[in-house]
Amino acid sequence: MTTTKEEKDWKLKLRYGKLSTPYKHFSVLADGLVGELEDGFECRPGRAWMAMKTWATNADESADMARVIGQQIGFTVDGKILIYDTEPEQPPSEKPYGYGILLRPYDEKV
Repeated sequence: MTTTKEEKDWKLKLRYGKLSTPYKHFSVLADGLVGELEDGFECRPGRAWMAMKTWATNADESADMARVIGQQIGFTVDGKILIYDTEPEQPPSEKPYGYGILLRPYDEKV
């Protein structure tokens, strides 16, 4: 994966304090149920993990974002939510936001 000059610039500015944001970057894994998905998202119906990246004020807000965004796309969070501090792949914005949403189905143990 190649890094563009713009990507290097905002990452360096963020790292050295020339770009400031009130938000922290997180990666979220949420366990839940896939229903009827919005266009642009693919996953078989049933149990799945949703992964997404967020810029949020804290881990609680990041978890809330996973629930709300999941509901908007047809995914209901009804299990564990795991949140990790991670390096961003997209720059911060003026508001919290989520990106890089992926859904991965799994089979429940019987």
